[in-house]
Amino acid sequence: MQINLHQLSAASALCCNSLLVTIRWFTWPILKRLMNSFEKWYCGSALWRYLTRRQLLPWMLHGTVLGEHVLELGAGAGPATIELANRAPRITSVEYEHHSAVKLHTRAMHSSVSVIQGDAGALPFPDATFSSAIAILMLHHLKSSELQNRAFSEIHRVLRPSGVFLAFDIPNGWIHRVAHIKSTFVPLDPATAARRLIASGLSKVTLDSRSGGFLIRAMRAN
Repeated sequence: MQINLHQLSAASALCCNSLLVTIRWFTWPILKRLMNSFEKWYCGSALWRYLTRRQLLPWMLHGTVLGEHVLELGAGAGPATIELANRAPRITSVEYEHHSAVKLHTRAMHSSVSVIQGDAGALPFPDATFSSAIAILMLHHLKSSELQNRAFSEIHRVLRPSGVFLAFDIPNGWIHRVAHIKSTFVPLDPATAARRLIASGLSKVTLDSRSGGFLIRAMRAN
């Protein structure tokens, strides 16, 4: 019996592709659930709270005066909330997801902390309410660049003159996209961040990059 190598190769390729499609069909939803669960677990873990308290916040807040009323945006599980409460007299933490906001309200039993469910693009506060604002790993969870720009404008609105805005976020990259398979990931481009923040009314924008992330610092002018 004569074997047609071209037919055998085509059949093998078809078989392999079918196997890959089958594996992807059955494992992709599982992978997405696992990665989403891992992200939520890690951001609420004791390890991330420790790293936030001992490494991230000292870097972010170095040389910065928070003032007496800090706005925390995208508080999540609250890895920074209590530490911020130790550094400022009053903290207002805004979290978009109702479930997370309720959990944080229960966890953050601190007289100076208020937890509110809200949207960074439509903040429920009067103009010039806060002495400073901080966002840790929040900006890339906004669903579009337009929503990010709206959040920048809202932050400018609720900051007092000379109030500072600090944000830590992660750049675009395959590992971050994999980690956000089942959640929103709209990375902020550091190359255009300053222009966008200035367009919102903020000023004195600086960026500082470190391995795995970058820090944005901006101010509302007098």
